[in-house]
Amino acid sequence: MIVRPRENWFRMLFVWNGSVLQSIIPQLMFMAVFSSLAVVTQGRILGEKIPLNTAPFTLFGFALAIFLAFRNNASYARFDEARHLWGNLLIASRALTSQVLCYLPAGAEKAERIQAANTLIAFVYALKHQLRKTDPTPDLTRLLGEERAEALRHKHYRPAAILNDLRAGLVRLQGETPGSDTTRWMVDAQLNEMGKTLGGCERIASTPIPFAYGVLLHRTAYAYCMLLPFGLVDSTEFFTPLLCVFISYTLIALEAIANEVAEPFSTAPNALALDAIARTIERSVLELCDLEVPPEVLPERPYQLT
Repeated sequence: MIVRPRENWFRMLFVWNGSVLQSIIPQLMFMAVFSSLAVVTQGRILGEKIPLNTAPFTLFGFALAIFLAFRNNASYARFDEARHLWGNLLIASRALTSQVLCYLPAGAEKAERIQAANTLIAFVYALKHQLRKTDPTPDLTRLLGEERAEALRHKHYRPAAILNDLRAGLVRLQGETPGSDTTRWMVDAQLNEMGKTLGGCERIASTPIPFAYGVLLHRTAYAYCMLLPFGLVDSTEFFTPLLCVFISYTLIALEAIANEVAEPFSTAPNALALDAIARTIERSVLELCDLEVPPEVLPERPYQLT
């Protein structure tokens, strides 16, 4: 996802990166050519006039808009749930780090606490890479060392394995000090929250929106766009290509946005900014531990106006 500052209305007219326009240009060019042919032939195919007017398109367009709204709402619900899950992960990570620093025995070595913090951060990055199906080895090597990263290389569910290591390490740190049962309960509650985030993200990633919905919307939108020139050519004449391209842009772009948002863990411009969220969690945990904090992921400006 592109992390960007909020822009004014004029700059928004010229946004390129992050919009779906660049991915639907071939479709819009096809519609421009197709609607131009409808104008040249005066709405005829093989010499036969297509008897269409604007009346049925009004009703059909209204039904299509409702279906597009349903599809976009379903897609955004997945995006919103994914964002809430990662927000809960940030909260649980901060709470767990604070509990490790404040409640665990004072005699525990600083290196052990730092190791616990690095293991927590490694869980976050391992989850990000698992959801994106990318290689987590560089991040795991940086945080856990080459030996542990190599041991995790052949694991199918690396975040679950790291979470188990984190729980085992905290139990060793805690020992059998007075009040250890209460402390263990508090720490385990945060670990369970992290486990719920892992399971929730896996559920979203492994359960896409039913394919039939996408097929139906795709076919209906394109059928509407391809019939539209024949309904407008008699009333709008040479303006038909312009109107058809504009209406097609709206419908096809809505479908493209729904497809991007429905996969919140991808690297598409409108997916979740997992790189920025993971870095925020890392910075927050390290700051609580009084360790050096890496730079944050800053918003980028994808275009310049001259």
